[in-house]
Amino acid sequence: MASRSFSQLLYCFSRATVRSGGCRRFSITPVDRATPQASTAADRATSPWSLMAAVCLQRLPVITADCSPIEQRFKQMLQQMDLEKSLLSDHELRLMEDAERMSRKQADDYDSDEEERHGDQEIMLTQDLVDTWEQRLKSFQPAPRVRADVDKDLTSVQRCLADSLVLLAKQQVGAEKLWLLPQAAWQEGETLRQTAERALDSVTAGFKATFLGNAPCGVYKYKLPKAARTESSVGTKVFFFKAVLADGAPGNAPNTPLLWVKKSELEKYLKPAYMMKVDRFILSL
Repeated sequence: MASRSFSQLLYCFSRATVRSGGCRRFSITPVDRATPQASTAADRATSPWSLMAAVCLQRLPVITADCSPIEQRFKQMLQQMDLEKSLLSDHELRLMEDAERMSRKQADDYDSDEEERHGDQEIMLTQDLVDTWEQRLKSFQPAPRVRADVDKDLTSVQRCLADSLVLLAKQQVGAEKLWLLPQAAWQEGETLRQTAERALDSVTAGFKATFLGNAPCGVYKYKLPKAARTESSVGTKVFFFKAVLADGAPGNAPNTPLLWVKKSELEKYLKPAYMMKVDRFILSL
């Protein structure tokens, strides 16, 4: 009797909720977990867009950049403040002590007992060190910051050491060759980052690069000409990955023509639509 009353209660509750529209009936049919994976694979196989991955390989600055006029004035101001507020070092105190001792030695009332305590070698030792250091400084020749012959060579990774450089490779796209970031077509079974790593290996030999993450930093999409479009091939999506050059001295010659250019020089080699996408994630360090 109790069970029958409970069934009637549930029946009345379901009728009331359905009439009020407050809740919906749910099916308890088991869900096939393999369906999303199968649909994803099917969508990928039937997608009219071909996938590619490209790598933006940067060589970071090797030396510091030249100071601007305001930076130079600020630097001189800090040096002057540091000079005015700093204390004398031990070396400077010793120089002053030696100079005072020499002046006393040349005076008429000089005490000879003081000369026996210190000796002539000790009095001149500090100044001798200063003279030796100055001679070494004069013979030192620092490496030039600007090398006109190397800076004009766009194929050299050692050019423009104070700037950040980006690697460009000449690659076949359709019937023409274009300067692009190194790229390769995606293959079944590999991630987009693995495709980008393969793209870098295909155009260079001996470069050691550090990839910055597994997610792309940008994407460029273009459609094929109308005459070349089909239902299964509409265009290409290129996903960009960032990497930093770890070794600036490759051991082998490159496999394809390469250029190392600054960000300000990219527009000379890249097409405007492609340049607009690349410019968003390249930083001028």
